[in-house]
Amino acid sequence: MLSLARNLNATRAIIHAGTSANFFCRRPALVLCVNPNRKRSGKRYNVPPSAEFVARVSGIPTMAKLPYQETADGLDAAFIGVPIDTGTSNRPGARFGPRQIRVESALLRSYNSGTRAAPYESLMVADIGDVNVNVYDLKDTCKRIRDAYRTILATGCIPLTMGGDHTIAYPILQAVAERHGPVGLVHVDAHADTSDVVLGEKIGHGTPFRRCVEEGLLDCKRVVQIGLRGTGYSADSYEWSRAQGFRVVQVEECWFKSLSPLMAEVRAQMGSGPVYLSFDIDALDPGFAPGTGTPEIAGLTPIQGVEIIRGCRGLNLVGCDLVEVSPPYDTTGNTALTGANLLFEMLGASGIRRTPMDFCPHALTGGPIKEGGDVNEEVSQPGVPHEPDF
Repeated sequence: MLSLARNLNATRAIIHAGTSANFFCRRPALVLCVNPNRKRSGKRYNVPPSAEFVARVSGIPTMAKLPYQETADGLDAAFIGVPIDTGTSNRPGARFGPRQIRVESALLRSYNSGTRAAPYESLMVADIGDVNVNVYDLKDTCKRIRDAYRTILATGCIPLTMGGDHTIAYPILQAVAERHGPVGLVHVDAHADTSDVVLGEKIGHGTPFRRCVEEGLLDCKRVVQIGLRGTGYSADSYEWSRAQGFRVVQVEECWFKSLSPLMAEVRAQMGSGPVYLSFDIDALDPGFAPGTGTPEIAGLTPIQGVEIIRGCRGLNLVGCDLVEVSPPYDTTGNTALTGANLLFEMLGASGIRRTPMDFCPHALTGGPIKEGGDVNEEVSQPGVPHEPDF
């Protein structure tokens, strides 16, 4: 803990040195930090300013108050918004999701107290803004998304996406599969999103994974859908998913229990191949996340949502998204705040091979952490190989 205190003090000193009345002129001093006690490389990382010294309500909103840059060059992971709701079938408003998630993310801090993950100590992360979508033409928007993600993925960066309705998963996975081949999918949602045609259209937020299967973008034996529920158009709304080889976990299988055991099975199913994580906020019960377009009662809890994401620890995650936050239907901002926290969890999970979380034995179970441990200490565990610094 002494080392942690030294690290925090070093960060505080840098932040304090950059604090002045002329905030914007001194902003670089607020977000760039070299931690002399990291026990890793001397590489510089983007560290959000601490609310202990910089008011959360100040500055231009970016995800977690990270610096903004125009491209993914030089980044290990990037937050990117895709502000569309042209593919929605019920309540619109998801086009405002990325903006509101960024606003609410000002409450995030740099360390994950549950897992002790410190992503900004070993990953270069920034907010790279939004895809320039066409709000009048969904097909053109899909092309723009696909082209943007081709460019992002070419840098080796892991995209962490703020939606936007779930249509966006289709063009994103087109770009992901071009780079990585067919991928596994952890899909958390109230809906399967495998419809063929809706109102005469084949592209919309209810069809993305049907299109992905048709184009060979998914490794269907490595697909799991978690949290599915609600009324349906047939007696078995998930028959098509099962026929493709997907594992379907309906919400009834999740009630009143921890999902950590389920995620152990999911990790075995996914293996070492590339995996994409797609999380629709409507997977959560609308009592927790009312700000969404197609709410369904009796859903997952935020605790279970966190368990699922932490359960992806160790997978070869090549991209993640958090979609369908519709701020107009939750004036409290809590749905967007929940989304921001889940995205921070995704950052910790996607960078697992390069963060101290890799050495935390209780990251999945939520069990106790040994007192006096150093968040930056490079600990060896039996059966866990030491990972080199990147």
